Amino acid sequence: MKKEEQILEQVLDKITAPDQNIAAETSAHVDILTKPPGSLGKLEELVIRLAGMTGQARPCFDRRAVIVMAADHGVVAEGISAFPAEVTPQMVMNFLAGGAAVNVLARHARAEVICVDIGINADLDHANLLSRNIRKGTANMAQGAAMTRDEAIQAILVGVDVVTAEVAKGTGLFVTGEMGIGNTTASAAVMSALTGIAPAAAVGRGTGLDDAGVLRKAAVISQALSVNTPDPEDALDVLCKVGGLEIAGLAGVILAAAAHRCPVVIDGFISTAAALIARKLAPLSTAYMIASHTSHENGHAALLRELDLKPMLDLDMRLGEGTGGVLSLHLIDAACLILNEMATFASAGVSDGTNQASDSDSSEKEHSTGSSILTVSPVQGDGSR
Repeated sequence: MKKEEQILEQVLDKITAPDQNIAAETSAHVDILTKPPGSLGKLEELVIRLAGMTGQARPCFDRRAVIVMAADHGVVAEGISAFPAEVTPQMVMNFLAGGAAVNVLARHARAEVICVDIGINADLDHANLLSRNIRKGTANMAQGAAMTRDEAIQAILVGVDVVTAEVAKGTGLFVTGEMGIGNTTASAAVMSALTGIAPAAAVGRGTGLDDAGVLRKAAVISQALSVNTPDPEDALDVLCKVGGLEIAGLAGVILAAAAHRCPVVIDGFISTAAALIARKLAPLSTAYMIASHTSHENGHAALLRELDLKPMLDLDMRLGEGTGGVLSLHLIDAACLILNEMATFASAGVSDGTNQASDSDSSEKEHSTGSSILTVSPVQGDGSR
């Protein structure tokens, strides 16, 4: 086994299930706050999950980071994007200047945007750019493999390294983000290869394709799958044949976050394709994923169902960058503040109604309803309560 493969295996071995004892402790505290049990619905389930993930009964995230992986795609040569490939480096410079949507939203969510060149087909020089370029974009997957297996593993380890360095600085909450013209095509190809969903059902308009462009995109993916025959039982084979370098990097971000017991907020379609790769490599990693929103991209809802992740928001967004993930940070903050700042019935001198016969039936109904809400929470994933 090569050194990089050994390192990846070590990361996978570190991923364990959330702490259910801590989750139960937090759940018990949530139930004695000054409110009917379950009345804060999905926020309650969210904070209980966060407690189990972190092993902290009172989770709090003072430092959070949006990891934006940027790379180019050779398949753009097939005419599958409404924008040219040079937009990738141009937008990366926009990120670094603080002018993109994700920058604006991140500033208001107290999150740092970390931009990583993992495969841009250009030479960029900026003090704040993490230059970890594996290769100058992928090859055209419609003609052959997008990258080698070794390159896919190296790209995953870039994500691992970035997260590990951030954890050492005290970062405890991560958001996935990306930039790469052509990456919705690669994501749809990964989705089709791993789930068996037809390309026509997986593709969307991406950066704004018309109907003819969407049909061409599906045809190109079908061709790529035929040419490369990726093995659906081997996530790395799928990733290297029809994936993208930023998808690989984000899979590494997710895996490393899980290994460090840090929640990771999954953004849109591309990030969720990376999450599917991560789940295939380490099924328990899903327990550390929080689905931020349902993208307007056609295949995203099906991908979330495949992962058994239910999103917090549905705003018809399809920008990527990490924008939906950053918006969800406000809900995470709200859930934690409720846990940490709300009074209990005892501390506030408020009756919880348990000794009043007239309220017992109502309280029982409310508690039952609360349990139902927690069971079907939109932030539930593998290994959650």
